[in-house]
Amino acid sequence: MLRKVACVLAFCLSAPAALADAEDPPRSTLNDESLERVEMPARVLQNWQEAYLLLAARSTSLQTAVAEVLRAEAASRTALAALLPQVSGTGTFTHHLLTKNNPVVVGTETRTDPATGLAITVPVTRDIVTPQSDIFSLGVSLSQPLISAANWHNYGTSRESTMASRLSLEDMKRTLVLAAANAIVAVVTAERVAELNRVGLRQALERLSLTKRKHELGAANGLDVIRVDQDVAIARTTLITGDESLRQSREALGLALGVAEQVGVVPSIALDSLLESAKSVCSPAASLDQRADIAAAKQRVKVADRNANNVTLQFLPTLGVQSGLSTTTADVGAQLRTTWNIQGVLSVPIWDGGLKYASLRSNRALAEQSRQALESARRTGVIQVAQAQRSVSVAERSLQVSTTSRSLARETDRLTRLAFQEGRGTSLELVTAATSLRQAEIAMALREFDVVRAKVGAMLAMANCSL
Repeated sequence: MLRKVACVLAFCLSAPAALADAEDPPRSTLNDESLERVEMPARVLQNWQEAYLLLAARSTSLQTAVAEVLRAEAASRTALAALLPQVSGTGTFTHHLLTKNNPVVVGTETRTDPATGLAITVPVTRDIVTPQSDIFSLGVSLSQPLISAANWHNYGTSRESTMASRLSLEDMKRTLVLAAANAIVAVVTAERVAELNRVGLRQALERLSLTKRKHELGAANGLDVIRVDQDVAIARTTLITGDESLRQSREALGLALGVAEQVGVVPSIALDSLLESAKSVCSPAASLDQRADIAAAKQRVKVADRNANNVTLQFLPTLGVQSGLSTTTADVGAQLRTTWNIQGVLSVPIWDGGLKYASLRSNRALAEQSRQALESARRTGVIQVAQAQRSVSVAERSLQVSTTSRSLARETDRLTRLAFQEGRGTSLELVTAATSLRQAEIAMALREFDVVRAKVGAMLAMANCSL
C-alpha cells in the first residue's frame, strides 16, 4: 500500500513536466495515412456559373425536354400541313414486251393497172403495234381543303400542346438548378465533414499518446489505453466512411451536371454567393399558378379539352377542291392528249362503327384526369412553398442550437482532458467527451449547410429558371 502511495506521489511531483510534454505530442507520433486528404478529382468547379454552363450543355434531362419541345413543334407543323394545298406529280414510262402488228387502213390512193392501163383506187394500210409501247405519261394533281373545322381546331390544339411542352421545359430547368445547387452544397458539406473527421482522428491520436504517456508513468492502467484506442478506431472508421461519402457526393454532382465522373469544388468557393448566383438564372414567379409546373399542368388541361372538342368537330362535313393536269404520248384518237380538270369534293361522315363516340369518351376522361392532376399539382405546390419558406427559419434555429451544443461539447472536452491530465478524470469520461465533441462539430457543419440549402430551396420554390 505504501508503495502505491509512493508511486502516486512520485507521479504527482513529476506530472507537470511530463504532462506538459504529453499535451503536445511529437508530430512523428501522429503520422497516420488516414490523415491524408482525399485526392481532388480531375474536374473541379471554380464557380457557380461554371456549374450552370456545364448543366446546360450536358444534362440529359434538359436535352430530353428540349427534344420534346421540338417534337411538339413538329406535330404542330404536321397539323398545319392538313390545311395547306397538297401537290403531287407522277411520271410513267410504259414499254410492252409482247406486242402485235395489226394492219389498219389509213386511206386510199389511185394507181394505174399495169394489165389494163386503167386508173384504179386501192386502200393504203399501215401496221400499228398493239398495245402501244414506249409511252410517256405525266400528271400533276392538287387538293386544297376549303372547309374543315376539325383540321383547323386540331392545328390550334397542337400549338397549345407546344406551349405546354415549353412550360415543362422551364420547370425542368428549375428542377435541374435546384438539384445542381443541392449537389454542390452536398459536396462542400462532405468536404467539411471529411476535414472534421481528420481533426477528430488527430485529436483521438493525441489522446491516445497522452494516455500511453500516463500509462508509462503509472498514472493510467491498461483499460484506459484500450478505451482510448477504441475511440481511435471509431474515429478512423468514421473518417473512412466520410471519405467514401465525399466521393459519392462528387459522383452525384457529376451526374447532376451531366458528366460520368467525379466533380469537385474548389475550397475557396463561397456558399454565400450560391443564392445570388441562383438568382442570376432564376426569377421569382408572381404567383404559384405562374410557376412553370403549375402553368404546364393548366396548359395540359386546355389541350385535353381541345382534344375532346376536336372529336366533336369530326362529325361535321368537309369541303375541298381538287385539280389534275395530265398528258401522254399515247395515241388516244379523237381525245386530247393533255387534260386538265377541277372538282369540288364534299365529304359527309355518316357512320364509322362508333369510333368517334369512343374517342370522344376517351378524350373527355383524359381531360378530367388532367384537371385532377392540375389540382394535385396546386395542392403539392402550396405545401412545397410553405415547407420551403418554413425550412429557412427551422434551419437557422437548428444552427443556433448546434452552435451552442458545439461550444458546450468543446468546453466539456477541454475540462475533461484537463481533469484527466491532472489525474481527476477517467478514460471513459475522456472518450465520451471526445465522441460528443466530434458529433457536435459534424452536426454544426451540417446545420450550416442546411441553412444555405434551405435558402436556395425557398427561393426556387417560387421561381422560373432559364439556362
